[in-house]
Amino acid sequence: MQNSPSESDLLRALRQHFGYDSFRPLQLDIIQHALSGRDAVVLMPTGGGKSICYQLPALVRPGLTVVISPLIALMKDQVDALRANGIAAACLNSSLTLDEFEAVAKGLTSREIDLLYLSPERLFSGGCLSYLATLDIGLFAVDEAHCVSSWGHHFRPEYQRLNIIKEHFPDTPVMALTATADKAVRSDIGESLGLVDPALFVASFDRPNLSMTVLPGRKKWEQLLPLVRRYPRQGGIIYCQSRNGTEGLAKKLQEHGFEAQAYHAGLDTETRNRVQSAFIQGDCPIVCATIAFGMGIDKADVRFVVHWNMPGNIESYYQEIGRAGRDGLPAETVLFYSYRDVQTQLGFLEDIIDDSYRDIQQAKIKRIQDFAEAQVCRRKILLGYFSEIQDETCGNCDVCRNPPSYMDGTTAAQMALSAVIRTKERCSITTLIDILKGSRSPSVVEAGFDKIKTFGVGRLTTNFTWQLFIQQLIQLGLLELDYKDNHRLKLTSLSRPVLFEGRKVDLVSPETIKERQEEQKKIKVSAQKAIVGPLNKPLYESLCTLRTEIATRIGKPAYVVFSNASLEDMAARLPKDRDEFLGVHGVGEHKAQLYADLFLKAIADFSDDTAAE
Repeated sequence: MQNSPSESDLLRALRQHFGYDSFRPLQLDIIQHALSGRDAVVLMPTGGGKSICYQLPALVRPGLTVVISPLIALMKDQVDALRANGIAAACLNSSLTLDEFEAVAKGLTSREIDLLYLSPERLFSGGCLSYLATLDIGLFAVDEAHCVSSWGHHFRPEYQRLNIIKEHFPDTPVMALTATADKAVRSDIGESLGLVDPALFVASFDRPNLSMTVLPGRKKWEQLLPLVRRYPRQGGIIYCQSRNGTEGLAKKLQEHGFEAQAYHAGLDTETRNRVQSAFIQGDCPIVCATIAFGMGIDKADVRFVVHWNMPGNIESYYQEIGRAGRDGLPAETVLFYSYRDVQTQLGFLEDIIDDSYRDIQQAKIKRIQDFAEAQVCRRKILLGYFSEIQDETCGNCDVCRNPPSYMDGTTAAQMALSAVIRTKERCSITTLIDILKGSRSPSVVEAGFDKIKTFGVGRLTTNFTWQLFIQQLIQLGLLELDYKDNHRLKLTSLSRPVLFEGRKVDLVSPETIKERQEEQKKIKVSAQKAIVGPLNKPLYESLCTLRTEIATRIGKPAYVVFSNASLEDMAARLPKDRDEFLGVHGVGEHKAQLYADLFLKAIADFSDDTAAE
């Protein structure tokens, strides 16, 4: 594409519109790829900066960017934030009045709008595609793109119809974005949307500031209480499986003096909006919610996320814990686990007619069950699930804080990996155990696996022990399950060093696992120092008060004025004039024009008062 903006042009636009001095990893590459007119699939964790990837192109070249987004709350949140930065953005959804709808249509026709947010349902409504064809569209962005895949955890049939975009706009680039997608979903996204040779951009899923703890699902209230007490007046989300669960837990927290509210799809729109607004503003620190909560929330300072019940898959778990600590400061995540939750999740699948889809979801339940029961670094398991290999343990999960004693499992690992190679990666876990044990089961004999060299090499080890060892090899990233190939086992980049380079493998013995499971029944949430940080600084508190006053006056959430990170930076930098104010993190030209005088005066007054003392 001719006259594509240079890197310096893009950095200048980033600084001007968003107040950031540099791009996060992969953002620049993704933006330049989109500006070149090519399709892309983008995987970035929650809080990783996905939105900048499609928002900035809309500001540096002609043409409208159309964003397909699944939730009205998510659209409104992003549009409000963009408008606060002086960017012309709008959405078309069922919440608009006729006058508002006509105002958006007028802005589109006159090319005064840079970004337009639509739901899939609105896109498919009468005349919408024909109307869009009359506009100059430079980019389509499909947010929450995992919804397009039947292999995914939040499959939505209307998303699968989005291949109509490439049919109607074959020459317009499409960017598909998601925060959670395993290998099967990644490939399915591009195919389902009809993307043309899409580039795949995968950012790191590592969130080292998040501590992870799994606790037994009994006496949960006694284990929860110390956690919430550690974070007075600080934000936390507790995810529950049912609407009644959210209301019961919120009521119990209130009875113990905590400000908490329930949030679920059964509440009316006004109540949901009120709870969400109170949470964002900090007036209601704790929300007990079903999964309906959080997708449209841009709150950086959530200090803890608790799963009162085990979710149905690792993707949901990762996405939900990702709502904690988006400001980069330490945050806690706790999962309460019991076998009853496993049975409940399996029960949700009973009415699914499609056998293959039900099998996939059952396999995903088994993977998160294995995660909850694991004696391996939990961060390694999570990253490995998303095909990101990490050699070192994290030191910030309950397993690493109380590590088990390991045995040398190198020989067992080599036996298992060698057998997988000799089957040409065509065996399931059950079949692999049969091969290692020398069992001539129908699946082994029919495939001729009883003739391979490794048949029976592990006959002295019990089936149960092999099951535990293979689970650990998967958790360590030495093997992976391919859902698209009948859950067969595949080797990874870590397999070869174990097989051919003598790399040692440490495994946990069945005896140790049993002992630790008994010990875990006595574990409470580990005591950690509450994160207070800048909340103790008088200037920071003064700036927070000013931000709240402005937000109340303009009728917007406080973070739309400035994020906590911006206020912390102001308190540290003590800017004295507009140029120094523009150097504050997250302050662009539009916000400086709106708020510089107010905040500079507050900082100067505070400095004068301190000097007088």
